[in-house]
Amino acid sequence: MTPTAAAREPDAVTHVPVALAERSYDILIGSGLIARAGETIATRFPGRAVAIVTDETVGALHAPTLEAGLAAAGIRHHRIVVPAGEATKRFAMLEEVVDQILGHRLERGDIVLALGGGVVGDLAGFAAAIVRRGMGFVQMPTSLLAQVDSSVGGKTGINSRHGKNLIGAFYQPGLVLADTDALDTLSTREFRAGYAEVAKYGLIDDPGFFSWLEANWRGVFQGGRDRVHAIATSCRAKAAVVARDETETGDRALLNLGHTFGHALEAITRYDGARLVHGEGVAIGMCQAFRFSAKLGLCPPDDADRMAAHLKAVGLPTEAAAIPGGVGDVDALMAAIAQDKKVARGKLTFILARGIGRSFIAKDVDAAAVREFLGEELARR
Repeated sequence: MTPTAAAREPDAVTHVPVALAERSYDILIGSGLIARAGETIATRFPGRAVAIVTDETVGALHAPTLEAGLAAAGIRHHRIVVPAGEATKRFAMLEEVVDQILGHRLERGDIVLALGGGVVGDLAGFAAAIVRRGMGFVQMPTSLLAQVDSSVGGKTGINSRHGKNLIGAFYQPGLVLADTDALDTLSTREFRAGYAEVAKYGLIDDPGFFSWLEANWRGVFQGGRDRVHAIATSCRAKAAVVARDETETGDRALLNLGHTFGHALEAITRYDGARLVHGEGVAIGMCQAFRFSAKLGLCPPDDADRMAAHLKAVGLPTEAAAIPGGVGDVDALMAAIAQDKKVARGKLTFILARGIGRSFIAKDVDAAAVREFLGEELARR
């Protein structure tokens, strides 16, 4: 879905382009974007109807404002509401969303708009990819995690009983509207979870940004310029990687730092958000990736301690022992890791680190070394 006209957003809006040739799009970051979305969509994508996919929590908070703007712009729209939580990313809910899009008689050129966090974005994006063999798609992320990670880059999908995000498609949005005001409605826990993905960009290849976060994380939590800077820096980092490697055949896999361990922990907890949410799993997983790297002699132990200390300072969990109810045994964790999307011909691939800002893709990692490390991790208290 290529914009047909350039929109004129206020100067306070930060633009981050995602360069993908004819499928390039903008990420707009700023205040009040939900209220102005009708005007923006009418200008960029004239004549399109909109199916709003949202969850019960976000819909109650933000859908009325969005719908008022769409109505004022003369845009036909329909709201599709799904339950909140990771359990929504499943076939039954995908079928429900698809059925409602078709039932509202939206056409191929119309827009599926994801209003919510990563779960809604993944589900709505997958629906957009498959309904009528591909509809227009707009991301309106309302969580920090979604604004800096899941809404950018075109990964969509649902979970399977075999693991997380194993069913899906690469399907780019035509526009991302990241309204920073929406983050004020998040709980502290949800914001912290999103912050793990912000810190990830510094840990991958930007040690200066990680140092900036260590000094300014309180400002990111409070809002204002520091928050916008952190979001924009994260989006630029992801946009650059996506432009180089859209479908994760190369260095886009670096964005999965901490995710192999983290997804395994999520699977073990059966995606129970009361016990563990995605960003918390990523935080623990990144700490494990650095500790595993240090164990292998790849990373200075001081760097592993430093990054864990920062995540702990902001209130994120750094060890599996922090997960209520425990995470089972080594066999269960190894079985979950074996279902990771980065496994190739049975060989384990991890994102490891030689230090802060020096992450790399490690292929054919010795399963026995992983097993030994996990045994040590489960013994940590």
